[in-house]
Amino acid sequence: MTDSIMSKAATMEIPINSNGDTGTLPEDDSLEQDLQQVMVSGPNLNETSIVSGGYGGTAEGIIPTSSIKGPAIYVNYGFNKRIPNAGIGSNINHSASSSSLADDANRGVAVEKLEYVKKWGLNTYKCTKQMISERFGRGSRTVDLELEAQIEVLRDTKRKYENMLRLARALTNHFYSMVQTQHALGDTFADLSQKSPELRDEFGYNAETQKLLCKNGETLLGAVNFFVSSINTLVNKTMEDTLQTIKLYENARLEFDAYRADLEELSLGPRDAVAMARIDAAQLQFQVHKDKYEQLRADVTVKLKFLEENKVKVMHKQLLLFHNAISAYFAGNQQQLEQTLQQFNIKLKPPGSDKPSWLEEQ
Repeated sequence: MTDSIMSKAATMEIPINSNGDTGTLPEDDSLEQDLQQVMVSGPNLNETSIVSGGYGGTAEGIIPTSSIKGPAIYVNYGFNKRIPNAGIGSNINHSASSSSLADDANRGVAVEKLEYVKKWGLNTYKCTKQMISERFGRGSRTVDLELEAQIEVLRDTKRKYENMLRLARALTNHFYSMVQTQHALGDTFADLSQKSPELRDEFGYNAETQKLLCKNGETLLGAVNFFVSSINTLVNKTMEDTLQTIKLYENARLEFDAYRADLEELSLGPRDAVAMARIDAAQLQFQVHKDKYEQLRADVTVKLKFLEENKVKVMHKQLLLFHNAISAYFAGNQQQLEQTLQQFNIKLKPPGSDKPSWLEEQ
């Protein structure tokens, strides 16, 4: 019994004063009361202290075992002081909240993508069904006869202009080859005039003629290249932009007819609560696609009008240029050919301008 009491007394906290020296032990009565209280209540395993030094020796510090785990650390140097272990718990809570926010964000993105795929699949199904019905003559389609005729005229015009552009490019390539041949032939005549004294005059005349033809040919090439560039812009940019709008209009027309047919089919069915809700949703979708269809139809009408005006203006200028340049060249009128280029603000590139400079080659 005495050994047990002494062992418990040895594990009691020894107060330390502010100078670090051990304080005096309490009287026997207070020690006995403390021992009785310990025996009654028993030790708390969560706050059991490990004492450095023995009873009656110099106490260096008391470290509670509860500091090994848990949210708080208790250090006893003669007075009760609590140092919260805020780092571990706050890091865990922060990581958990960050992970939760990331999961919520990923879940929201996944739901949004799934909803988009669902709507796209439903719209594709309705449009495919409408297209098949129109092909087999079982479904009705919305037709604007005047607009459809204008669209067909535009497509036919584009095909013809593409053929004209192809031929103009072929003419440019052939004429460029002829000019290069004339240039080489003129150099050959000039060289032979120096090496053949008896035919110097004859070779000289022909060399001068080929050089003049070559110069006029380069001027004509400048005019034809400008003609080809303008036609290419008209066909592959202006007309193509209008045709892209027409494609959007035709897709909107197909969607409009698909949702119109869906609404008509639902209207012929029962009129219970579920059916009425579906009819209201179909009516809303029908109105949305109707507005889209009408807007694109108006856009196509405006673009066709402006395209026709622009086409007439551009072609009037380019055809006049082409005629004057070709006529002046084959008439041998060099002055009129140069005036034609000045009239249409066409500037010829000097020979060798396409080659990079010595600085760009470095």
